[in-house]
Amino acid sequence: MNVLLLYPLFPKSFWSFEKMLDLIDRKVMLPPLGLVTVAAILPQEWNFKLVDRNVRDVTEEEWDWADTVIMSAMIVQKEDMLAMIKESKRRGKLVGVGGPYPTALSGEVAEADYLILDEGEMTLPMFVEAVKNGEKSGVFRAKNGERPDVTTTPVPRFDLLQLDAYGEMSVQFSRGCPFQCEFCDIIVLYGRKPRTKNPEQILAELQCLYDLGWRRSIFMVDDNFIGNKRNVKLFLKQLQPWMAEHGFPFSFSTEASVDLANDQEMLDMMVACNFGAVFLGIETPDEESLAMTQKFQNTRDSLSESVETIAKSGIRVMAGFIIGFDGEKAGAGQRIVNFVEKTAIPTALFSMLQALPDTALWHRLIKENRLRSQAVETAGSQTSLMNYIPTRPLEDIAREYVEAFWDLYEPSKFLGRTYRHFLMLGEATYPKKENSTKQKVEWVTIRALFTICWRQGLVRNTRWQFWNCLIKMAIKNPGGLSSYLSTCALAEHFIDYRIIVRREIEAQLADFLALEAEAKLNPVVLNEAEPAKEEAVA
Repeated sequence: MNVLLLYPLFPKSFWSFEKMLDLIDRKVMLPPLGLVTVAAILPQEWNFKLVDRNVRDVTEEEWDWADTVIMSAMIVQKEDMLAMIKESKRRGKLVGVGGPYPTALSGEVAEADYLILDEGEMTLPMFVEAVKNGEKSGVFRAKNGERPDVTTTPVPRFDLLQLDAYGEMSVQFSRGCPFQCEFCDIIVLYGRKPRTKNPEQILAELQCLYDLGWRRSIFMVDDNFIGNKRNVKLFLKQLQPWMAEHGFPFSFSTEASVDLANDQEMLDMMVACNFGAVFLGIETPDEESLAMTQKFQNTRDSLSESVETIAKSGIRVMAGFIIGFDGEKAGAGQRIVNFVEKTAIPTALFSMLQALPDTALWHRLIKENRLRSQAVETAGSQTSLMNYIPTRPLEDIAREYVEAFWDLYEPSKFLGRTYRHFLMLGEATYPKKENSTKQKVEWVTIRALFTICWRQGLVRNTRWQFWNCLIKMAIKNPGGLSSYLSTCALAEHFIDYRIIVRREIEAQLADFLALEAEAKLNPVVLNEAEPAKEEAVA
């Protein structure tokens, strides 16, 4: 059977980094790890072709070749997945869908022939059996919430990827998170008991990427890399000699809970394995809001001290922040800006809170009749209003959000935080490694460097700040200079993206306020601003 693996488009977002990727001639930041894992689980006598629509479109030859189309998507990819289901059906193809979006909202993708839901290790064999039996449709779900043993997961089919299209590569060590944050859908999708692969599996995946010629950054896509600290340390203990033997061909980044700061041994092991960055879900400096959303792990220690500890250990900190929690006091946006400036975190993902399907927050809001009719449409975006009725005026939250986002990515402030953060990192991020692989300096890298220097060091009013910080960085942290410039390059994306955030949120807010005014004048009018409990449940 000929299977076309199709990955839908992502809308432009905080993480899309188009401007930065253009500098280095890459199309997309990360590959569709789920689909290449699906390809490895399915029968290897089947034929596979993979098209990431974020890289290129499907050719007519590929459509003609395919017997079946299989897609995976997150909620933010909803629009293009639905369009590709229709296009596949129009062309007479059988369609199978899976991933977080179909799993959470299977009713929305009912037009697909096969709904391969939950985790693929459990449900893909059911799908294969159905195909062998000649069944042209089916819904496949894990029974009784059963979750797979990921130590049986095969090495993903990285060979199907157009490697030179991606800024980073992806691997996964674990699934699940031990915490219970009310707004998080990870524990819904993957459970609260972290399941890990064994070290040999991950090393086999890294060896595969190495053999394919990959020599750049790898993102460990775990939602909480340190969820099972014991198993992580066992893995890192084997990863370090593998990296040394291969000349440290990769750098790593990942996501982790803030309590990483409490384990210096873990931090030192990660640095020794060439982990250069970690994303922390800080959410807010307001302890009352953290308690309200059940993110108690962030209330046990000083958040600013935790950031400083991780950075001084040699790992660059990225962090996520949210505005709009229940009971939140006015000025939350400015408090987040103040915290980010205090801790000198360069990259701060900032969003208005969204209720994701099937989370504890989602179900609570349904009971309280506070979920809006457009809930599913807006989930997971930095350019959408909140999809529920907050406890303080939505207009106030939206305006604080826009102002704070604009302030966070004002060019001189971003460059200032980046400089201060890399001073904290010091040489620890780049320890001298014997037998390190010497990377060939490509023309595209030289061109990107000149472009950054031209834009930030000559064209913009950051010119004196840029050169002053660059010279000081070359003196105080020469080992970190390359990573420092790469982080500076992110400004090219954020400067553009903050304009999009302001435009989109202000336009949606104007529409919302107009509808609200109309509803007050004519209470009989049923408009989109009204809660829609039954629709949300459906």
